[in-house]
Amino acid sequence: MIYLDYNATTPLAPEVLAGMMPVLERVYGNPSSIHGPGREGRAVIDDARDRLAVLLRARPHEIIFTGGGTEADNLAILGLARRAVRDGKERHVITSATEHHAVLHAVDYLERAEGFRVTRLPVDRSGRIDPQQLSDALMEQTALVSIMSANNETGVLQPLREISEACRARGVIFHSDMIQSFGKLPLDVTEEGTPDAVSLTAHKFYGPKGVGALWLRAGVSIDATVYGGAHENQRRPGTENPAAILGLALAAELAVRGMAEEQARLLTLRDRLWEGISAGCPTAVLNGHPTGRLANTVNVTFPGCDGEGLLMSLDLAGMAVSSGSACMVGSVQPSHVLLAMGVPPQIAQAAVRFSLGRGTTEEEVQKVVAELPNLIDRLLA
Repeated sequence: MIYLDYNATTPLAPEVLAGMMPVLERVYGNPSSIHGPGREGRAVIDDARDRLAVLLRARPHEIIFTGGGTEADNLAILGLARRAVRDGKERHVITSATEHHAVLHAVDYLERAEGFRVTRLPVDRSGRIDPQQLSDALMEQTALVSIMSANNETGVLQPLREISEACRARGVIFHSDMIQSFGKLPLDVTEEGTPDAVSLTAHKFYGPKGVGALWLRAGVSIDATVYGGAHENQRRPGTENPAAILGLALAAELAVRGMAEEQARLLTLRDRLWEGISAGCPTAVLNGHPTGRLANTVNVTFPGCDGEGLLMSLDLAGMAVSSGSACMVGSVQPSHVLLAMGVPPQIAQAAVRFSLGRGTTEEEVQKVVAELPNLIDRLLA
């Protein structure tokens, strides 16, 4: 099987598994307990927090461990917006039309259940927002802005520095879902233009599933969204998973250590893949910015193809890819991301996302390029 769905999830790195195993086998105490076994668990978490803080150039207490990326996004959206309102801000949130559903659905809830006014910024045909439109929508009393770093479907990068500068000038908190970009793009939270809050999840960079993190700049207050304990400095209750948290930190170290070389390699493979697809399938259309996107992502529509049949054909041919759409109850629905970019529904449902990763080889890319035209021709026949 040729696996080209790394934006959906990545395999657990052997080095990460090796680091987690001693904790899984021997560290069983509740990290909140004050006895010896509990202190062992706490030490693992403290070590992981310190490791991640060093990578981000953050302070350890700025890191909140969560049960994954969706929880990190929800904690940021709900917790920051509610706290800002309690501190005197208006019930106004700004986001974009192409965010991950973890953000969009949380914002929808604030609008539906808590009376927030939501500004959903449109994107251009390349998938980018206009920073000037965001600046025009900002008010000094806006509670929160949440714009992702890189889109999970198209890989398109948003102008975070301009967004951050606009928000800071108005005193508005800026959160960014960096779940897809961490480990692919540098992140130093001390740099100018960095958001005030950043969501991460381990399984996107060869760590374990079920663990994520929210970095929250010192001095930014947040309300808990779950209740039951004083864990994570009273910001995220629940007994921690020391092995998974360590796995996140180890995977982050591994991703950052070889980032430049790996992204350069993937960029070469990504461009060869698209060049081969466009040569073999002349009607294929690249979705997203031609250059301003992640080095590993190619989102392509094949006009005239049935989306579900295309996915099944690729799977049967030994290629694990993702639809550029959402799979809902066994049927393929047009992607909200592509629709927001102006792609017609009948074309959007025939999109495929190829996302490359650590295991992708030149030989695999060549095989996909060689076999794809025949698959497309059969579907169009």
